[in-house]
Amino acid sequence: MTPDLPVPPVAENARRRIDLTKIGEGRYKATNARGGVVAIGSGGDPDFTPVELLLAAIAGCSGIDVDLITGKRARATSFEVTAEGDKIRDDQGNRLVGLRLTFDVQFPEGEDGDRAREALPRAIAQSRDRLCTVGRTVQVGGPIEYVEG
Repeated sequence: MTPDLPVPPVAENARRRIDLTKIGEGRYKATNARGGVVAIGSGGDPDFTPVELLLAAIAGCSGIDVDLITGKRARATSFEVTAEGDKIRDDQGNRLVGLRLTFDVQFPEGEDGDRAREALPRAIAQSRDRLCTVGRTVQVGGPIEYVEG
C-alpha cells in the first residue's frame, strides 16, 4: 500500500469527466465533454475492454509526451509504443502487474535526428517520472470513491 501523500490544491478547470452509457449487451460508450466517443466492450466484440483502454491511456499519455519533447528536435519517421501487462487475481483482487511500455521510435538521418535520438531516453524518463498523468496516477495510486447517484 502506498503511503498517503500530500495533495496540492486543485487548480481551476482541473476536473476531468466522462459519461458511460450502456448501448448493448456487454457494450458501453464513453463520451467526453468535447463530444468524443469511445466504445467499450466486455471482450466478446472488437471494442476495447477497460483493461485495454487503461493500457492505451498509459501508452497514449506517454507517447504524446515523448513525441512533443523529441519532436522539437526532429519529427519521428516512425513512432510506435507497445503497452503490456499481466492480468492476475490474488488476495488483493483483479489487477495488472508487470506493466511495460516499449518505445520504438525512428528519426531521420542528420543532425536534427541525432538530437532527437539523444533526447529520447530523457523524454521517456520525464514522462514516466513526472509528466504522464495516467502513468503517474497508476504508479502513485490513490483511493477511488464509488458512490450511488
